[in-house]
Amino acid sequence: MNDYSRPTLDDVARAAGVSTATVSRCLNAPERVIAPTRERVMAAVTALGYTPDFGGRALASRRTNTVGAIIPTMENAIFARGLQSFQEALSRSGKTLLVASSGYDPAREREQMEALIGRGADGLLLIGSARPESSIEYLKRRRVPYVGAWNLGPGPDGFFVGFDNAAAAAELTARVIAQGHRRIAMIGGISEMNDRAAARIAGVRGAVESASIEGGLIDVIEAPYAFHDGADAFARLMQASPRPTAVICGNDVLAIGAMQRAREMGMSVPGDISITGFDDIDIAEMVNPGLTTVRVPHRRMGEAAAEMLLKLINKEPVEHQIEIPTSIIERGTLGPPPPG
Repeated sequence: MNDYSRPTLDDVARAAGVSTATVSRCLNAPERVIAPTRERVMAAVTALGYTPDFGGRALASRRTNTVGAIIPTMENAIFARGLQSFQEALSRSGKTLLVASSGYDPAREREQMEALIGRGADGLLLIGSARPESSIEYLKRRRVPYVGAWNLGPGPDGFFVGFDNAAAAAELTARVIAQGHRRIAMIGGISEMNDRAAARIAGVRGAVESASIEGGLIDVIEAPYAFHDGADAFARLMQASPRPTAVICGNDVLAIGAMQRAREMGMSVPGDISITGFDDIDIAEMVNPGLTTVRVPHRRMGEAAAEMLLKLINKEPVEHQIEIPTSIIERGTLGPPPPG
């Protein structure tokens, strides 16, 4: 059983030793309250993590039937399928979804947390676990249930529905090595404050080290998740001597950008260079040749995350982590290295 009762105006008043009317004045007309009292009240507000709920005063249940989701970006399809199934599952339970994006910025994510909770969100969906401890403490003070997705938690605390990014990347790398590749490079996502990107890079490194490939990875370039960034990173990798024969990419967007630049450079995929992706978004099947990639079960993950969050909101028992398996999808971009 999980206690997610939120701090109330009464809680703040008791902590500050004032009336609820004084707390209301501090929040709505602070100039009408003397400085020492106002400072004491605001200190209690901060300590408790209290935020006035949008319409909450009128709801005896303190529920708005609204759930928030904060995703890193809306600029590509990485999160689209999962978010769609998350919304569908919430809708069946009478919940409305509000979506915000953080731009991979932890400060922006915190602002969005406060905004969604201030509007009465009963719970939050977050992506991964890489965020400042102060943001986690804020959610705990507010007693707002949250679920992390697209990765598993680093420890027993918190609630997560996701997959093992490192293991999936290692499995794909082993498939590349099995084709005979020994000169391997990687285009990864920006790993700072992105535990999914960092885990995928670690998985590739670990698989190369386990195979005892001389020299290890030729290079790892971290790039934003955009087609042109994948293309530019690929061009940089091709400046190495000798060149890599396989480039493992941290997601499909980077991989397809790399494929485009390879064509522009007159290189055949996979004849001259093999390229792999991660995620299996729709375009991975549409490009020619089709992209060999890791299939992430986005829809199953979104639905499972919704079910977990609804249980937390309803204070029902729930597992701390649910792992959704991934799979390797072999298409046309992975082949043996060129001779020589």
